[in-house]
Amino acid sequence: MQDDTTAMNSDTKPMLHADMIAEACRLLDENPAMLLSQLAGYVGLSQFHFHRVFKATMGLTPKQYANAVRMRKARESLQQGVSVTEAIYESGFNTASRFYAQAEGAMGMTPSSYKQGGAGQALHYGFASCSLGKLIVAVTAKGIAAILLGDSTEALLTDLRAMFPRAELLPGENGFYTLLAEVVTLIDEPSHVMALPLDIQGTVFQQRVWTLLRSIPPGQTLSYSELAQQLGAPRAVRAVASACAANKLAVAIPCHRVVRTDGKLAGYRWGLHRKQALLDKESQ
Repeated sequence: MQDDTTAMNSDTKPMLHADMIAEACRLLDENPAMLLSQLAGYVGLSQFHFHRVFKATMGLTPKQYANAVRMRKARESLQQGVSVTEAIYESGFNTASRFYAQAEGAMGMTPSSYKQGGAGQALHYGFASCSLGKLIVAVTAKGIAAILLGDSTEALLTDLRAMFPRAELLPGENGFYTLLAEVVTLIDEPSHVMALPLDIQGTVFQQRVWTLLRSIPPGQTLSYSELAQQLGAPRAVRAVASACAANKLAVAIPCHRVVRTDGKLAGYRWGLHRKQALLDKESQ
């Protein structure tokens, strides 16, 4: 009797697997507490093979995906004004400790601060000019939380406020100019290595993508599909592109070094002209 790894021919397997994993994700979106055995049985694969195919497709294990679903549900509940305790259990976390172990890294702040739109969190910010136009840098107690590029300081501050709608935004003090100079140097001199700490916030998958981005040397590029392959998730190209688009730390996390398979530029939240300018600098 054939096992489920050989029951489908090679021409149809990728499409069938993609359909199966899409259905498994739908089930986890509805009920992140589903067991691995239940999911595998529902799509007709063994637990081992389902786990392997899911990770290859999504770049996450089923458990990591389920935790991301729970955290998303918790964020939505907090935004709707429910208490932190209610959000923990409504989102499917069995214990408060499990929730708190993941919450601050995924939200970028404590759950209570997130519920209040960042209230109680202080971000110091400052503006500078560089070869790409204007930039704003914002820092928390942990490190740099945002590096945004733009054409005007007003628009940049608006973008920062949208990210932290109720945080206390404070102009940087005297020592902040040293930090700004370091970021400007990073942009204008691509070979420069910035030693300042970063406060990187994102999902498990986003953090994996961003870590890999930081390993791409100046002057080199990878395609979205190559990134997905290096992550061990060759069919997660769209998820990789979404993680690049969610980056809030321009140049420090060099998503500009990711291009299409044909080498053409695509998708840069700060404008393709800035992406091209950065790549041109790094090729010199």
